[in-house]
Amino acid sequence: MNTILVWLANVVLLLHVSFVAFVVVGLALVYVGYFFDWHWVRSRVFRLVHLAAIGYVVVQSWLGVICPLTVLEMKLRASAGLDTYNGSFIQHWLQSLLYYSAPDWVFILVYSLFGALVAFSWWLVRPR
Repeated sequence: MNTILVWLANVVLLLHVSFVAFVVVGLALVYVGYFFDWHWVRSRVFRLVHLAAIGYVVVQSWLGVICPLTVLEMKLRASAGLDTYNGSFIQHWLQSLLYYSAPDWVFILVYSLFGALVAFSWWLVRPR
């Protein structure tokens, strides 16, 4: 087992979880910020990056494309000689947050609905 490749795979996993957290928590903070009048949630740069992030995910799901971060992580794990998940407690739970089994239409629906919520946030909480 190549420990450098395993370490790189874990870095990619952490990056992937961070991306998901940015999209999910970012939307929650936009709506919470609306009620508490937080000015930073109306930042045009933040909102454009957030919209682009979920837009990328939605388009990927519509096209049936697997996330490049998932592909990279799995290639690194395979190159390291790992057939199945094998790692620390934190690594296990980070992976459990991202990877679960459901039909493709479920992911497409969830991503599309979430994307619609982000788009709606542009109307409700207008960027400045």
